[in-house]
Amino acid sequence: MPTRQPLAVSTVRLISAALGVLLACGVLVATYEHPAPKAPIGATPVDLRADTPNPVTPGDFTGYGFDQCLAPSQKAMNRWMSSSPFLAAGIYISGKSRACRDQPNLTPAWIQHQLQAGWKLLPITLGPQASCSPRYPRYGDDPTINAAPGPEGLYGKARKQGRAEARTTVDVAQRLGITAGSTLWYDLEAFDIGNTRCRKSALAFLSAWTTGINTLGYESGVYSSAGSGLKMLDDARVNTPDAYDFPDAIWIARWDGVANTSTSYLRDDGWRPGGRMKQYEGGHNETWGGVTINIDRDYLDLGKGSFAPEEDHCNGVNINFKTYGRLFPPTKTYTPPEGQVRAVQCLLTERGRYEGKLNGVYNDATIAAVGAWQQAHGFTPRTMFGPRDWIAMHMDAPDSVLKVGSAGPVVRRLQRALHASGVTTSLKVTGVYGAATATAVKAYQALVGLKQTGIVNPRTNDRLDRGVL
Repeated sequence: MPTRQPLAVSTVRLISAALGVLLACGVLVATYEHPAPKAPIGATPVDLRADTPNPVTPGDFTGYGFDQCLAPSQKAMNRWMSSSPFLAAGIYISGKSRACRDQPNLTPAWIQHQLQAGWKLLPITLGPQASCSPRYPRYGDDPTINAAPGPEGLYGKARKQGRAEARTTVDVAQRLGITAGSTLWYDLEAFDIGNTRCRKSALAFLSAWTTGINTLGYESGVYSSAGSGLKMLDDARVNTPDAYDFPDAIWIARWDGVANTSTSYLRDDGWRPGGRMKQYEGGHNETWGGVTINIDRDYLDLGKGSFAPEEDHCNGVNINFKTYGRLFPPTKTYTPPEGQVRAVQCLLTERGRYEGKLNGVYNDATIAAVGAWQQAHGFTPRTMFGPRDWIAMHMDAPDSVLKVGSAGPVVRRLQRALHASGVTTSLKVTGVYGAATATAVKAYQALVGLKQTGIVNPRTNDRLDRGVL
């Protein structure tokens, strides 16, 4: 299963009767969906912001994810959001061949809650599988891909199946509240791509699936093993680029334990930049926040990747410093640094606490605004503005769980707060939560006596919001 950001929608092309495609036989890499756990964890009530539309998923993202057969309970998702390294979650929403046909947790409210909590969802369909797959049909009422070439060799029946599966998937996605523009993933399990009819019918099916998904306003993604389904697509992309419509993104199943989007089975240029993710570790149990789930691990690099738009404060006032000092009222021997005073004036202006000039002078108006902000924030008003104030003012924003892959203004606030805390002087204020930010968060957590997770969870957020040192 992969995820990526919109690429251009392909044009539907007819395949000529004389078309013959010779594809190399790939090494088969077995990939399986997970069996359902013995018992789901109980759900907990949630408060939804009904007036907030669901975002496109997964959108632009670089980071870690997991996929699992049965959509986890709300309690499990809450615990994993605040304690696990993952921000993306694969869920099986449709397909007669999926192992978890019954999804008791999978409702529009569940989808809405996860997206509003910050999860990047990866909706998966496991419908008709390759005609030569050794594991399908699974139930007897789940058809495989029709391998009949047809009178013109166009595999018309397979194409018809692909179009039908696309319509079904989009219908399910829409009923669940998954927004147009989101990526919908087709899970094509491993098969022998050396079997010509099996391979060509699978290509025809996936081509029609992609055309159908794109036509209905969504992005097409295909999950398969690196050595079978995705090698088949990559070879066709290079050798017969005009013969098929190809997915907008690929999800590589390659259990090599390496968290990247590379594999020797595929050429480096395909679906890059921004069109790949990799399932790099197969089924195993992981426990986060006291909740155990059997998962695969994934690494995503989709769309533009995690990024934060440029920002401006008070028409160009610099508020980024390697260290943030204490500011006192000026004396005959001390003048507060102009740049940092101007930064405080700007931050207070943005919070509606200061209406004076941004002149870099720590004057009476600035001191009064500092005191008013301190009192409103629960601090004792004083004339000094110190590290505790810097930390709290930078983190003066709605609480969010932040981890590798998070991006946006709130991450910039965090990065500035970490500088103000003194645990780092070298962290770049990019607005993207990467490994360096996680390391600085661990240092801050150690400083204030918290478990060193590298994740800004509610307890860490509380310490930062209060400027604890």
